[in-house]
Amino acid sequence: MNTEELYKRYKTELFSLAYRMLGSVMDAEDIVQDAFLSYDRRSDAGTIRNERAFLYKVVTNRCLDLLRSSAKKREMYVGPWLPEPLIEKGASDNDPSHKYLRSESISTAYLLLLQQLSATERAVFLLREIFHYSFEEIADIVGKSTANCRQIFHRAKKSTHFDPDQQPPSVSIAEEKIKEFVNSLLQGNTTKLLELVSENVVLYSDGGGKVRAAQVPVVGFEQVLKLHQSVIKMHAGKITFSYLTVNGLPGILIRLDGEIKYVYSFAYRDQKIEAIYTVANPEKLSHL
Repeated sequence: MNTEELYKRYKTELFSLAYRMLGSVMDAEDIVQDAFLSYDRRSDAGTIRNERAFLYKVVTNRCLDLLRSSAKKREMYVGPWLPEPLIEKGASDNDPSHKYLRSESISTAYLLLLQQLSATERAVFLLREIFHYSFEEIADIVGKSTANCRQIFHRAKKSTHFDPDQQPPSVSIAEEKIKEFVNSLLQGNTTKLLELVSENVVLYSDGGGKVRAAQVPVVGFEQVLKLHQSVIKMHAGKITFSYLTVNGLPGILIRLDGEIKYVYSFAYRDQKIEAIYTVANPEKLSHL
């Protein structure tokens, strides 16, 4: 199989691995491109018996290298860190590789759980849980023993228990709730907002120190409402909302005077919005 055919077949799943590892759309795209270039440059490419495994190994190790080299930068990040929003671009349902971008494991809440793992734990966990590699294959990819990889996986799985209650009952219901949430905010309908949003809701704002944003999570319905009312009043007449799929679930893209300024995604509990994730860091929105 030539490089172009490999690219068409594996680019989506390799991107989904790199994105889950890094939480960065742009870095994931760069690493995937580099993996195919590395394959293309190899004089012995024709002798590689399992091209998919080779590409996974390259992508995984490039991600590990990047995570280790940027660990200090992450520690010094200003305010809450959120993954770059992944906006669905009308992926074809006929392409089986797109299943890797349509599961709950691409949601913002899940990606934040993954960030609690070390780089190696994250790699082992994803290769086993999402991409269904054997422990023997994972051991070869990450350069550890099979027994060690098995232990790492079980430890990581205990740390990343994803509560299904954080998922909406269905995508259509979530989309309806998000639209009602925006309309109720604009109309100042607090009664309706209380039906949609948990009293213990938490707002996470990622400005990265580049723009004005809350540097600590905003906790509680009243505080979150007050913050949104202030923003709406400040930018009256300049705000436009677009509804789209953000990290696999209905979300919002907000423009001020036509320029993209915020991307919202959500987590749920008992059919109410429990967490609001707002990415405002312009560096994390530039790929949009």
